[in-house]
Amino acid sequence: MHCHHSPAIIIPGRMDAWETAKQARQMGMRALVLKSSYFPTAPIADIVNQLVPELKCFGGICLDYEIGGLNVIALETSAKMGCKMVWMPTHSSLNSRANMRKLPGASLEGDGFSILDAENKLVPEIDKILAIIKKYDMVLANGHISPKETFALFEAAQKMGINKLVVTHGLWTNGMVRFTLDELKQLGQMGAFIESCYVGFLPTDFRNDPKPIADAIKFIGAERCIMSTDLGQYYNPSTAEGMRMFIALMLKYGISAPEIEFMAKKNPAKLLGLD
Repeated sequence: MHCHHSPAIIIPGRMDAWETAKQARQMGMRALVLKSSYFPTAPIADIVNQLVPELKCFGGICLDYEIGGLNVIALETSAKMGCKMVWMPTHSSLNSRANMRKLPGASLEGDGFSILDAENKLVPEIDKILAIIKKYDMVLANGHISPKETFALFEAAQKMGINKLVVTHGLWTNGMVRFTLDELKQLGQMGAFIESCYVGFLPTDFRNDPKPIADAIKFIGAERCIMSTDLGQYYNPSTAEGMRMFIALMLKYGISAPEIEFMAKKNPAKLLGLD
């Protein structure tokens, strides 16, 4: 549900989308969602599906500065091309910009932007964005926005009948304003899926302790969580290998095989319409 690939700018990719999909197929994976902070990935997913037909590849779009921010026209164009996943601003988010600027090679100007206005109301573009997500049955992920923004966004989405919601790597503690466990539990009770990503455990990145993450999954409930990797960086394991390692790590820290089934298979399949 969260797979990076080359070409990329700030952090070069380990593999391109085709290579990533070939290895995922060889390791028995059923599907991938391609993510780029720089361009919409639906056209790449379409090509990969022709080259690796045994694996289903889905495209996504991040509503960052690189595609014009909250760009309604770009979003609907991607939707018409089969884009499945919509991330709210990631490294362009006000909640994330300063932290992302610390990445090696990053030259991110400005403070980023919020999806809330000065009165803490959702900016007008959000209504149009949600209407497109609803029309094309897309998955809405919060990206790197703050808890306050996320609750406002998901409440508005639910009022429009959107029920495919993801809290992007919600269990991280990586310098941004993040969620409390109670907030994540509440979002899960609202119908959102809480994503956990393997990259957060690696010494090359955030070095999170696996035990509190496993405990958090138990607290939230595996039926409301998804496992992903956020991998694709040149210095990290590949996406498919990272998923294998993530499953092994969670088993080691007390997550059961049926819980893994929910997080790595059943919940993602439900979001992507594969169940």
